[in-house]
This record gives sequence, structure tokens and C-alpha cells, in this order.
Amino acid sequence: MLLAADTRPAGGAAIGEVILATGIGLGLTVVLLGLVFLHRTRRTTVLTAVGTKLGKATGVPPWVALPTVLTTASLLVALLGMLWDISLHIGVGRDEGPLANPAHYLILFGLFGVFAGGVFACAMPLDEKPGPAAVRFIRGWDVPVGGILLTGAGFYALLGFPLDDVWHRLFGQDVTLWGPTHLMLITGAGLSIIGLLILEQEGHGGLSTDDGDRKVGQTARFVRQAAAMGGLLLGLSVFQGEYDFDVPQFRLVLEPFMIAGAAGLALVAARLFIGKGGALAATAFFLVVRGGIALIVGPAFGEIVPMFPLYLGSAIVVELLALVLPLAGRPLLSATVFGVAIGTLGHATEWGWTEFTQTLSWDSDILVEGTLMAIAGGVAGALLGALLATGLRRRLPRPAVARGVLVGSVLVLAACVTNGLVATVPDDVEATFTIEDVTTDPRTANISVQLEPADALDDPAWVQITSWQGQGLVVTALEETGEGSYRTTEPVPLHGDWKTLLRIHDGRMLSAVPIYLPEDEAIPADAIEADDGVTRGTIPEIDILQRELKASGGGLWLVSNLVVLACTLALIAALSWGVGRYSRRAASREPYPDAPADAPDAGDRPASELGSR
Repeated sequence: MLLAADTRPAGGAAIGEVILATGIGLGLTVVLLGLVFLHRTRRTTVLTAVGTKLGKATGVPPWVALPTVLTTASLLVALLGMLWDISLHIGVGRDEGPLANPAHYLILFGLFGVFAGGVFACAMPLDEKPGPAAVRFIRGWDVPVGGILLTGAGFYALLGFPLDDVWHRLFGQDVTLWGPTHLMLITGAGLSIIGLLILEQEGHGGLSTDDGDRKVGQTARFVRQAAAMGGLLLGLSVFQGEYDFDVPQFRLVLEPFMIAGAAGLALVAARLFIGKGGALAATAFFLVVRGGIALIVGPAFGEIVPMFPLYLGSAIVVELLALVLPLAGRPLLSATVFGVAIGTLGHATEWGWTEFTQTLSWDSDILVEGTLMAIAGGVAGALLGALLATGLRRRLPRPAVARGVLVGSVLVLAACVTNGLVATVPDDVEATFTIEDVTTDPRTANISVQLEPADALDDPAWVQITSWQGQGLVVTALEETGEGSYRTTEPVPLHGDWKTLLRIHDGRMLSAVPIYLPEDEAIPADAIEADDGVTRGTIPEIDILQRELKASGGGLWLVSNLVVLACTLALIAALSWGVGRYSRRAASREPYPDAPADAPDAGDRPASELGSR
């Protein structure tokens, strides 16, 4: 930390911090590989001893127990660090470097723990084939497919940490959760849960463990699986982080879409895989963890409280519908019904929840488009959840059907994201500010806004003033006092490091007008003073919210984003391969394999009548 720069860099960390962070990473890697070497050469039994002790309580082999406990704890640490980090950046802006921010330590060690869990899962099995879908690494060394997926997802997430500094050096600080390297961290960590789910199934030998709709076994296994599905919901919920903090930088319709998509994938998978109560149990785990983190980051650490979606309405809808839908015979059809219900009834409960938890709550501006987006996200997510659950139960549909559903769902999700990102900025709208000082040192003021033309807005999602990165966050929804006229309901800060701006969102229109911005020598950028009576035109929000970004020429920005996108798609493809490999390899070991999930009443027929799968 002593090597950090005196100022907050806008284009990468100080070289001393880069060296120190690299040293920490290399040191952890040496320890990890050393343990693996000693274990594989049988010079130590510490990994087996710890795994055996943990496995006694859960009934799984050491190579499942130790990685599961390590990865679960690491993911919770990383999640706390990530939400704390978001809160810090919203409140104070840039930091002096990656090691000057305490939350970064939690993220770094958490992500490394996920990667280490995958490595241990691959390295610990000795003189055995770990599960029916194991992959030959080298002669005499077979690795579980769940371990491969966990290692890959963990490595992808961990790789985002150093690449984030490289990204800042190339393009400046993209102060948004949706920066490409940030998405690497979130995606890798969140989807690593799929590797954990497969790993546990492999630990039970791939043998049938379900009895119709209810899982046979101890209550502890139900709790573990519910926690895993709740963990998947936790990972998917991070994508909505900016909306949870009331500082979204993209159109509001993306929020109901992402909530419904996450609910569809995680809750439908939980219900189809675990059985009765699975969706509710996964939601309960989510609410306990996110509620606990909110208390830690907010009251305990004194930072901005991270709110979260409720998901409870969607879980109840899924559980009720599951009582009447033909889950065993038509899981994909049932998933479609689940998705529609999540995008309508579940969406309605989240609508009400935002009224209590968000200043920028949903209103009539996004009623139609937001509902359509929620239905699309809910159905696509539910179909993906059905594929995951049927894969874990060794009942995947035929390969052509499974691939078609997977590709179609991903394309729908991509189309919805693209639609949500498309926004316009009017070139003929101006705002005149009347500033009435409330205090002078530090300066705060009530502000009146007059838009020209006065009829520029129809039914806006929000007309508000956001003040952030000045040791706090103030989001003030303006009250309308006349046509095109608005006024604050509380004083806003106009001093120090605060960045205060008028934000307008109406349909596809997403624009902002700066009110007060401090001088920033690191960018560099001049100050914009809050003068009474000043008139300014609307500009893209990103020009203010991501003020530290710098222009990139030669198409480097586009190429870099495409590389990250390609790597993310490769991770999704790898996870899909792993689910398919486990499902079909494990099913082939059963004397009477289950029928494909979309074939009714075939579960009791012999394999010879089912044909090739």
C-alpha cells in the first residue's frame, strides 16, 4: 500500500502495486501447485485427510468434499468483496490502486479459492475413476468433469483481476459493473456453481438417487443442493448490481429482464432437480446471504447498502405450478410455462418490491416493454434451467433438441440485452438550472430545472439528480411543478469531489446534463461549476458517469470486447459440454436408463426400446 500513488490513477495502478499483486498471485499459485505435487506423489496425505473428515458429514468422497467446502466459502468471500467494492466506488470513486481497496483482497482471495477448489477436485482422486464422466488427463490420472468446469470457471474469473488493470491502462476507468473485465469476474464466479453441482453428482457415482419427484437421502443433501442453487441465484443476481444501488447506467427495462432471467434459470433448475420445495429453499438461501451482506456492507462497514431482488414471488409461482405440470414427461414445456409465469406474476411482485427498495422504481414508462422483456428473460432462463436440471438428473433431451434449446435461449438473451443497451440522446433538449443555496460550506442547494422544449418528455421513467463519488450517494427523484419544470425535494451537494448531474430516462431516451463536476487532473478534466441560471444541453450519460474513459482508436476497443465475448461464449460452451457429458455417460451406466426428458411415459422401458441417445 505504501507504494501506491498519492493521487487516484485513472489509467491503471501504480507499478509498485502491480508488482506486489503479481507477487501475491504467484505465491498462492506456488503453494497450490506444491500441495498438488506432494499429494500426487503420495508424499503427503493432508488433502485426503481433510477431505475424508469433511466427507463423513456429507457422504461424498474427499475429492468432492474438500473442493465443495473451499469453493463455497470462497464464493461467499468474493461476493462480499464485490458488493463492498461496488459500494466503495459509488461512494468515493477511484481508489489509489488494487491493493489500496480492502474489498479487492476479498475478491482476489475468493476467486483464487474457487480456482483452487477446481484444481483440488482434479488432483485429489488417486487410483480411481472419479465418476462415470471422468476425463483421462494422463495415463493413470482421471479427472472429474465437474472439477474441469470448476477449474475453468475459476481461472476465467481470476484472470479478470489482472486484466482489469490492463484494461484501465488501455481505455481508462470504466466505472461500471458491466465493464468487460468485470463481467469476466462475475460470469466465471457465478457459473462455477454448475461445476460444483456436477462434481457432487459424480461423487455419488452417477447412480440414480431420485424417487419420482422427491430426492431420496438425508436432509443434509437437500440443504446442500438448495444452497448450490441459491448460490447460482446469487451469482446471477450480481449482474443487476447497479440497479440494486440505484445508479443504473443503462435503460431500466434491463432490470426486470435480468431478474426474470436469473429466476427462470436458478429457480426452475432448483425445482426440477431437487424436487418439492427446491425453488423456495434456494430463494431462502439467497435472501439470507444477500440480507446478511447488506447488513455487513451497510451498518457494519458504514458504506452504501446494497439492496437486492426478492425472487420470492417467482419461487412461489414455480412451486405452485409444479404441482399441476407434467414435470417428468415434458420438462421443456413445463419450463416454458414456468418462464411465462415468472415474467408476469413473478415480475409483478418484483415491481411492488422496487417501490419499497429503490428510489428509481418501475413505473408506466416501462410497463409494456419491461413486461415483454421479463417474459423473454423468464422463458429463456427457465429453458436453460430445465436443461441444467435434466442434465444433473441424467435425463437430457436428444442432443439436437438440447443444442437447439441452448442456442435459441442464448440468442434470445443476447437480443434482449442488445435491445436494452440501445438508447438515444436528443440533440435539441436543454436544461436551465435555478440554484438556491441551502448551505455554503460545504455547499448544498435546492435546484429547479426547466427543460426546453417543455414538452420534450412524455412519460419518463425518471427525471432525477444523482450525486455520487463524494463520500456518499444521493439519488433525488424530482417532483414535477409544471410542464417541463421540476424541483428537488432535498438539497444536493455541490462541493468537493461530488459529481452531481441531472439524469433523464424516457423510453429509449437516456441522457444527462452536468450540474457540478470537480476538476480531475488525472484524466485531465476541467471543473464544471454549478452556476445559477446556467443552461446546458443533454449529452450521453456515459460521458459523465464514466468520465475517466479515454478514446481508443484503430478499433482496439471493439476487438477487445469481442475477445472477451468470445471467451465468455467458450465458457458457456464448456459448461454445456460438461453437463451433457455427465448426463449421457452416467445414464448409460444405469440398467434401465431414464427416457429423454421430452419423451412421455418412457421411463420404465428397457434401454433396447429407447434407442441410441
